[in-house]
Amino acid sequence: MKRSRLPAFITFGVILFLFAPLVVLVVNSFNASRFGGEWEGFTWNWYEKLWAAGEIWESLWITLKIALSASLAAMVLGTLAAYTLHRFRSWLQNVHHMLITLPLVMPDILMGMSLLALFVLTGVETGLLTIWIAHVTFCLSFVTMVVLGRLQDFDFTLLDAARDLGATQVTAVKKVLLPLLLPGVLAGGLLAFTLSIDDYVITFFVSGPGTTTLPLRVASMMKTSRSLPMINALSTLLIASTFLFAALSSRLQRRA
Repeated sequence: MKRSRLPAFITFGVILFLFAPLVVLVVNSFNASRFGGEWEGFTWNWYEKLWAAGEIWESLWITLKIALSASLAAMVLGTLAAYTLHRFRSWLQNVHHMLITLPLVMPDILMGMSLLALFVLTGVETGLLTIWIAHVTFCLSFVTMVVLGRLQDFDFTLLDAARDLGATQVTAVKKVLLPLLLPGVLAGGLLAFTLSIDDYVITFFVSGPGTTTLPLRVASMMKTSRSLPMINALSTLLIASTFLFAALSSRLQRRA
């Protein structure tokens, strides 16, 4: 019986639908045309202007600081949360699991509004701290799910064997548990880092004066046509970075 080519055509169509806009954006970042309506020749001009745009790099530095610190905090808290959820069974852990998974299904706009209402109620001034707390909140869930998946295949008899050989509980965790979990923890951290860099909706609600992250800066630049070519160049660099982090995260998960 002859195989149908319909699945292949559908797969190709889905891939084309998803990646065609990205290809157009990357091509326009090298287009001499300011508006990208037609090809007017190859140029590096937009990348040169991007390099000289100090406000963009300032926003990038703020974004990287928040993303790195939030990812590190989420890696620690997410690993502890995943270990607790895996090792203990009670109604309290069921509530814990629900709270961990809630940010995964909650709309970003609702989460941003909820966090803003909490900060206003408690009198916390919006700024870097509130952005960091918000990013840790949603990054924590992703790290927990990744590490929890790693723990489901983990052989805890290795810890018992280490204890039988004379290792203390702290030593067994440090020498056995953490090294074996490390690829999964790093994969979750890279995922959290990528999500933190790209976040716009939640950051929009909890940011304050002088804390304009890169997504917020790009959104404001979109209002002027003069900035569109630089946005294409910046987006091309961000796409390349995102693919790099995603590939590294995927490789770490396969190793785990």
